[in-house]
Amino acid sequence: MNHLGFLWTLLFMALIGALIGGFTNHLAIKMLFRPHEAKYIGKWRVPFTPGLIPKRRDELAMQLGKTVTKYLLTPETFRKKLLTDDMEKKAEYFLQQKLEQHILLSDKTLNDWLDTAGATNVAQKAERKVLEVLDTQLNAVRAKLTTGSVEEVLPQKWRVEAAGRIPAVTTYILSKSEHYFESDEGKAMFGKMIDDFLATKGTLGSMVNMFFGESESLVGKVQREALKFVSAPGTYDLVNTIILNEWEKLQKRPVEELLSGFDWDGLFDSVRSYALKELVLEDRLNKTIHDYWPGGSAWTATNVTPVLTNFAFKQAEKQMEISLRKLKIDDMVREQVDTFPVAVLEDLVLGISKREFKMITVLGAFLGGLIGIVQGLIVLATNLS
Repeated sequence: MNHLGFLWTLLFMALIGALIGGFTNHLAIKMLFRPHEAKYIGKWRVPFTPGLIPKRRDELAMQLGKTVTKYLLTPETFRKKLLTDDMEKKAEYFLQQKLEQHILLSDKTLNDWLDTAGATNVAQKAERKVLEVLDTQLNAVRAKLTTGSVEEVLPQKWRVEAAGRIPAVTTYILSKSEHYFESDEGKAMFGKMIDDFLATKGTLGSMVNMFFGESESLVGKVQREALKFVSAPGTYDLVNTIILNEWEKLQKRPVEELLSGFDWDGLFDSVRSYALKELVLEDRLNKTIHDYWPGGSAWTATNVTPVLTNFAFKQAEKQMEISLRKLKIDDMVREQVDTFPVAVLEDLVLGISKREFKMITVLGAFLGGLIGIVQGLIVLATNLS
């Protein structure tokens, strides 16, 4: 019976030790978070309130922020995870896809893009502006051409070139005259002129006709003399001098006098109508970017998107450390942790370490029971001695 009583005593001490060990560990874990706020009896604050983590939350938040920026969200981490060749290719593909979808191959017309930008009735406004500019320029041209003499209006270079072409004009006139006088049409013209002349002279004309015989003979003589006159060297000098003198006189005359009666309004109306016909801005603006640039997708995929993506990644890599420093991630983490309710922090920690905390409680109970058994054995040894 003594042995049986001792066994029950030993088991009882082990149970008490286990309860004490498990409870103390469980209480210690709870005291990490509980109570959430300080407790007071009157003005006296109860010791160990609030719990350890609520009490040291500021330090925890600060240390957590430093840990995150120093070991987790470092520039090197972002470079390895984000600024890779594979990620650059994906970004390039995404950019090109969106560029084609929303711009290059979009069904939106130029008018739609202008409306998006807040520009309305662009075609009408542009045509009106073009007509205003055109009217201004046409009136300026008219004023320039109708003010002053020919030599004042025409540039000197033009006048010199015109004077230099007079010998060629003289040669051309005489050459055409010679060909005309030799032709049947010229011969008929001479015959008609002679007949008309003799018919107006009455008896004298009849006598001349009798003297020369048939008019055909007289026409032949006149034709030969006309050809001799045209081909004579003096004729060239005479015609060239006449044209040159007339050109000099023409340069002194007012342009307005030469252009009197010219239908300026009709000309201007024709120019306006032609300009509007060629502009057709409304039709032009009702086409898409793809209509005007069918090869835009291929060109941008080769020359624009890769360059932009590569530039963006290089700049991101250069500015990564500075950008992270400006973001102040440690402050952001600290501020967020500071704003967490203590219950959220408790759920966060327990959600991660709940199993381990249970094992700590069990371990405390085991150690308490083991200590109870050791104490019982010590008591037995003492009684035996």
